Amino acid sequence: MDILRDPLWNNIRLDPLALALLDTTVVQRLRYVRQLGLAFLVYPGASHSRFEHALGAYHLAGVALRLLDEQGQLTAVRNDEGAIVRAAALLHDIGHYPFSHALEEIGALHHEEVARPLLLDGAVGNVLRARLGADAPERVFALITGTSTSPLQGLISGSLDLDKIEYLKRDAHMCGVPYGEIDVDRLLNSLVITEAPTARVGVHEKGLSALESLLFAKYQMYRNVYWHHAVRSATAMYKRLVAEALSAELVVPADVARFTDEGLLHHLEALPLPPVARAMLDGLRSRRLHKRALEQPAAVLDGAAAGEGEEPGEWIATDYALTRRVEDALANELGLPEGALLLDFPVKTQMLGLDLPMVRRDGSIVRLTEHGWQGAINLPRLSDELYRSARRLRVYTRDRAPVPEAPMLALVTQSAASVRARLETGRPLLD
Repeated sequence: MDILRDPLWNNIRLDPLALALLDTTVVQRLRYVRQLGLAFLVYPGASHSRFEHALGAYHLAGVALRLLDEQGQLTAVRNDEGAIVRAAALLHDIGHYPFSHALEEIGALHHEEVARPLLLDGAVGNVLRARLGADAPERVFALITGTSTSPLQGLISGSLDLDKIEYLKRDAHMCGVPYGEIDVDRLLNSLVITEAPTARVGVHEKGLSALESLLFAKYQMYRNVYWHHAVRSATAMYKRLVAEALSAELVVPADVARFTDEGLLHHLEALPLPPVARAMLDGLRSRRLHKRALEQPAAVLDGAAAGEGEEPGEWIATDYALTRRVEDALANELGLPEGALLLDFPVKTQMLGLDLPMVRRDGSIVRLTEHGWQGAINLPRLSDELYRSARRLRVYTRDRAPVPEAPMLALVTQSAASVRARLETGRPLLD
């Protein structure tokens, strides 16, 4: 085996399969896709790549499998399942767009679906079939998308998957913040394969405190790093930049997914971009970010009814086409140039979600969910409040242009249908 030195996990041992996969173009591309997108504009150390993270996930998969095997937990698992799991850990991010998840927020195909042809065809698929069997690419893809029937599915996609453990530790380390402290050793030593009702990855009761540390770390990292106001400003500008280029048919989604971070920006620089897109690109290049004109926690929005069962402001997170129209209409009403006002309301489904079996000390099995388990774990019961605390509605403007707070909040808490009707009838949005 070859050995790589890693600043987080020290020695990472690579088997021949991993070496062959690392040599493919689609995996090498991850060297040039930043793990945290545009967060490096706020945290200079956050320049680590998806490639490093993939290696870390692969390493943790090997550690977890070894510990499970030592406990006799893998007797009912196929002999080649460990290799499939390690390959899935290494390949789980190959479909990521430049600058991480941002483009999924404008409606681009999810990165796991982008990964489908990269896994099933081409060099990666050929390596997997040659070394693990004809159905290996499909088995790896099923693990990555959470659709596998393997008892080890939870190691790759689930409440306690190795991806979360790795990125929380690495992101905190590289950003230089103390928020990602996780008792990784305790967590991995607490993993078990439960038999009822079906075989799946679970956790022993002795690992509950370590599990709590994972959930708290995730909340803290979203609150302080991933959703930092300047990170989200840069992300909103980047989303608008690419959306404008796509609307002008200067690029197509399939091509965007093949670029590296800098490769996409260099490509866009050479195009005849619309003025609003050019302004966004220039702003990102020189770190002239839009500034907060208004910020409110999600909990503050709850007092206003959006109607039709909608959560207040949710259309900003889920309907980017409508959001762009509103941004332009608001800029026009406030006498600002097009693109000078941006809306942001990030969403993370089940940010603190939890659903896995737990083996109690007496051998019985209970299910840990977001509703918790009496006497064992309370943090998931607070997940909704913590999520709303981390989540912020923000209105960004160029050159700190002010916006009227009360009319703006009244607008964003309306339903998507009401906002759309105002646009269609030409009624002012801020009245």
